[in-house]
Amino acid sequence: MIENKTVFVIGAGIMGSGIAEIVAINGYNCYLYDISDKILDKAMNDIGNSIEKLKNKKVLNENKEDILARIKVTKSLKIDSKPSIVIEVAPEKMDIKKSIFSEIDGYYPDTEILASNTSSLSISEMASVVKMPEKVIGLHFFNPPVLMKLVEIIPGYVTSYETIEKAKNFVADLKKEVTMSKDYPGFVTSRMLAVIINEAAWMLYEGIASKEDIDKAVNLGLNHPMGPLALADLVGIDTLLHILERLHTGFGDDKYRPSPVLRNMVYSNRLGRKSGEGFYRYK
Repeated sequence: MIENKTVFVIGAGIMGSGIAEIVAINGYNCYLYDISDKILDKAMNDIGNSIEKLKNKKVLNENKEDILARIKVTKSLKIDSKPSIVIEVAPEKMDIKKSIFSEIDGYYPDTEILASNTSSLSISEMASVVKMPEKVIGLHFFNPPVLMKLVEIIPGYVTSYETIEKAKNFVADLKKEVTMSKDYPGFVTSRMLAVIINEAAWMLYEGIASKEDIDKAVNLGLNHPMGPLALADLVGIDTLLHILERLHTGFGDDKYRPSPVLRNMVYSNRLGRKSGEGFYRYK
């Protein structure tokens, strides 16, 4: 049972703002951190728009203003509260994540859970920079967090049983389902997803089929809700490249070798929906 219903979300991008939203919807108080006023303003605007859509669909009954009142934005990693759960949602780079964990370690000694939303990086390595590594765990939400029903939980090598149980209870409070994964590169979901998307990118590179036909084949022939290249645009091409590089290095297996198409797209800042163009163009 989580005693103090206060969550500190570090990173107000697409995933961070989404996690803050689902946390606030389910009655938790939330602090949302980023270094930029512009990013924080956009995050709160996006959260408000999302809540409005949910209300229009009769998914939510609570007033939007009451939900938003439970979210406070901050540009300081040292907040005027004692969060029971800290969730790091920074860019998918180990040095950034370890720097955050190292800095906040001394601020919140009573925190029950120190979590990372990483989709592929080692929880055990992140835990190596804090005084109580047994409290560090992976909580991998999916985009968009308010709609996706799964949270992947990844204990590190020394994560305690108590922390795991508290993480499960927290996810249950958010009305999400849990899958457990060991702390290996990519875990379950990112490892599987990266391989599927990378194979589709290799097919495109080899000229086997057009992007439209590759997506249609998987969408209609394999009954996936979205084609792999359209899904790549949603996830972010740069994020996928980071995951594949981590898998390639972590396992030393060339089946994870990134397609040149993905590298060239990242070099050209064609990152998917967030940049306006990836495999497809977006308004």
